[in-house]
Amino acid sequence: MNTLRTAACAAIIVLSSLGAGAADLRIDPATDKPKPDLSAKPRTGKASFYAKFFGGRTMADGTPMRLDGDNAASRTLPLGTVARVTNLSTGQSALVTIRDRGPYVQGRIVDLSPATARQIGITPKLGLAMVEVAPIKVPLPGGGVRWGDVAEVARAEGDGPVRDQ
Repeated sequence: MNTLRTAACAAIIVLSSLGAGAADLRIDPATDKPKPDLSAKPRTGKASFYAKFFGGRTMADGTPMRLDGDNAASRTLPLGTVARVTNLSTGQSALVTIRDRGPYVQGRIVDLSPATARQIGITPKLGLAMVEVAPIKVPLPGGGVRWGDVAEVARAEGDGPVRDQ
């Protein structure tokens, strides 16, 4: 009986330590408020994608989340930002519009719709990928716009070579 209790206590300690590690990776949106990124400079980091149960839910900009849309979430880019997200492993890219806040996990810089994730080669089996997020059009507080890299703007408007087709 003592052996069973000891094993149970050990299992609880291991499980609680695993849970604590996962909780440490979560970001609390109530206490962690990053500074808005208005620079229009490319950034690299991990991308993840929305789970299906988020489909139809209201995003930060008030629109419903479309699983097949170009919507994405960023904690630092302003809502309405148009950006090119490129999977660094595959070279595939897609245009997204930042409509939501998140991801709330350390090390991730963007959440994508499942359709966009598939388009750039992120599968449910992979779940994550290293990406570059290159802002093309960043809305500024006062109504102005900051444009990203000229080559990215040209590619977005169809005036340059696009790698994602």
